[in-house]
Amino acid sequence: MTEHHALDEIDLKILAELQKDGRIRNNELAERVGLSEPPCRRRVRSLRERGYVSAIRATLDEKLLGYEVISYVLIQLQSQAQATLQAFERSIAALPLVQQSWRISGDGDYLLKCVARNVEGMHQQLLQFSAMPEVRHIRTFPVLGVAKDAPLPLPRARSASGPAQ
Repeated sequence: MTEHHALDEIDLKILAELQKDGRIRNNELAERVGLSEPPCRRRVRSLRERGYVSAIRATLDEKLLGYEVISYVLIQLQSQAQATLQAFERSIAALPLVQQSWRISGDGDYLLKCVARNVEGMHQQLLQFSAMPEVRHIRTFPVLGVAKDAPLPLPRARSASGPAQ
């Protein structure tokens, strides 16, 4: 089990900078957060090892790559039995155009982010989902545009006098 130490101001500055630019060079990052390079490198490594940084990757523009349709698909399963959940998760893991999948509560069991080259491609995806024996109901939300895409808000560092606000 990974031990989670409290984040201090420097850790939070590093996380904020990494959210802005995951490819930032260590020397520039160190300068921005007020450290020399070796301690900055150690802190970044520690943040990764402790799980605060789960991945650093490029965010690609779907439309420029030919995926004209982005949609969110709400899936309700036949049951919430563990075997049903696992079977559904195995099925969608094999579908490369399902970009993300979240298990949720409420009106559905899963929310999927999907891409398709065109409306017919989205229709074919929906047919794939409806053919899965675990699926009871499908609701689709095609994306018209992005209204907001912001970095994660970071908490303030804990002071000696008490918890972060």
